[in-house]
Amino acid sequence: MARKPHRNGRGLFLGAALGAVAGYFAGRAMGNPGWGIILGMLAGAALLYRVNPGPRKPGSRKRR
Repeated sequence: MARKPHRNGRGLFLGAALGAVAGYFAGRAMGNPGWGIILGMLAGAALLYRVNPGPRKPGSRKRR
């Protein structure tokens, strides 16, 4: 049986935000902060989408 892919919008947003900040400083050190922000956003979003930080509170996604 195939597993259903998860949807992780919070991981995408958090990864993009943290990746942009880290990418800015890495890009600034290499001479081009704009490319650092773009590549950092992509890498951070892809990483945290797969890591899946989980729900905010235990039991917050209960189905009735």
